[in-house]
Amino acid sequence: MFLFFLHRLKQSVILMFLMSLIAFGAMYVASDPVAVLAPDDWTEQDRLEYAKELGLDKPMYVQYMRFIGNIARGDFGTSFVYDKPVLGLILERLPATIEVAVMALIIALTVGISTGIYAGLHRKSKTTKFLNFLTTVGYSTPNFWQALLLIMLFSVWLNWLPASGRENTVEWLGVQWSFLSIGGIKYMMLPALNLAIYKICMQYRLSKSGTQEVMFQEYMTFARAKGIGQRRVVGRHLLRNILIPIVTITGLELGGLIAFATVTETIFSWPGVGKLLLSSIHLSDRPVVVAYLILISLMFVTINFIVDMLYALLDPRIRYA
Repeated sequence: MFLFFLHRLKQSVILMFLMSLIAFGAMYVASDPVAVLAPDDWTEQDRLEYAKELGLDKPMYVQYMRFIGNIARGDFGTSFVYDKPVLGLILERLPATIEVAVMALIIALTVGISTGIYAGLHRKSKTTKFLNFLTTVGYSTPNFWQALLLIMLFSVWLNWLPASGRENTVEWLGVQWSFLSIGGIKYMMLPALNLAIYKICMQYRLSKSGTQEVMFQEYMTFARAKGIGQRRVVGRHLLRNILIPIVTITGLELGGLIAFATVTETIFSWPGVGKLLLSSIHLSDRPVVVAYLILISLMFVTINFIVDMLYALLDPRIRYA
């Protein structure tokens, strides 16, 4: 187990180095912040002085080494647009993204696993066929189109939920949270549902296929032959044995919900890091974009590392000798 831990840790460090290099190199080649931020009436000399002020007059490798050195001290630089420390700017928006992502994951796990187990146990029922149809539609429909349909249904026609924004927040530990008030939860519901739809379909299919596979194993047949009730068989034997793929996918999906909520946050005007990233790319705010990509990569690597450790604990056969 210790060798497995060291092996995965080494892979994580190498991956983070490569991701930082790719992120910084891509932004260095793809954008020129001076061209975007400088007023039209500036002279060429003004632009050169501004580039020097931003530290863009140095070669790429010098800027990268300086960037890595600053990260080691916890300094991700200063935003070109907002003139604020990048880390503080991202952390300011992060709670909004985290809470809507966690709510989406809770909805996905609750609905997806329960319906998937039901479909696995009742393969030929009409309800299962209907659920199969719904998950196919959920997989096939683009995320932005789902968002527009949710707004049309719950905001325009039924007038149950607000269509955009984030209001009625409550301060806790110095941070504004929406989940601490009923009004805040109402504003969270549509973005969370939009993020959850695809994840529900994924969890449904994982749970359904896992249930169908496990139910015909010998130990399950033996448990039913002993007269153990269906509820106990499902809760104690089936659920435990379909957890490995679910744990693996769920860990990565949480990272994906946080990292790729850009479209949802833009459509619902949700003030999270995804919306910040989109505006920063548009304005060539290089420090924000690079810091965001590195932090998201770090989050993915960390989650993947934890999932690998949990996987090794759940199934010792995959540990390295």
